[in-house]
Amino acid sequence: MIKYIKYSFVLGLVVLVFGCKTAKTVTNGEANLNLNTKQLIKENAKRIASYKTLQSKLKLTLTQKGKTQSYTVTYRSKMDEVIWINAPFSVIRAMITPEKVSFYNKLDNTYFDGDYNYLSELLGTELDFYKVQNLLIGETIYNLNTSDYKAEVIDGNYLVQPKVQRNLFDILFLIDPSIFKVTSQRILQPVEQRDLQINYLSHQNINSQSLPEEIKVIAVEENEELIVNLEFKNVVLNEDLRFPFKIPSGFKAIEL
Repeated sequence: MIKYIKYSFVLGLVVLVFGCKTAKTVTNGEANLNLNTKQLIKENAKRIASYKTLQSKLKLTLTQKGKTQSYTVTYRSKMDEVIWINAPFSVIRAMITPEKVSFYNKLDNTYFDGDYNYLSELLGTELDFYKVQNLLIGETIYNLNTSDYKAEVIDGNYLVQPKVQRNLFDILFLIDPSIFKVTSQRILQPVEQRDLQINYLSHQNINSQSLPEEIKVIAVEENEELIVNLEFKNVVLNEDLRFPFKIPSGFKAIEL
């Protein structure tokens, strides 16, 4: 029965992935659909984001239970070290490092300072700093390698997936054959009725490299759905940046 459920979900997964077309994407040339898996993964690796720091304005829109909230925040990151988000007047500030997730909210005087279980539960899949970083910079959450993955052409794009899907979850990546960047990635846990899909709706060229401009994250668990839209504007690379963070005294810890 579990095998049947997984097979049915994978079929539906392929349909849904390819039903989500890229809205607009910066192109670097004609689509090349003649690569084998090794060549494809090599081309994708050549285009991995490479910078020291990144700063941008980030429009963040969250939709859950029929309610939508939008924020425009300052987003900063230092590759492999820190991700930092600050709302106007420092009302909400968050900092993510390889060690922990931290944020505080001056609107209700609360804070969180702990491990990645919070983000993992929010998005319905096990996360760490590097998976979150890859999600935000448009790289595959799981590293691609030719020994474990296979690729095929479907509907004018490359579909990349493990040669043998894992027992508890299935993984699919969609790669654009003109820029060799991932345009959709999906992690499905059919037994637990969890589904995480990240669609890269558009890319932008910054300092001769392709970075996400608009990302749509859809996290589903049973009948609950969370949609997060991220739009990066005014992106600047490799400037000296500060990442100040201190939880104000007297704030109450959020218990999860």
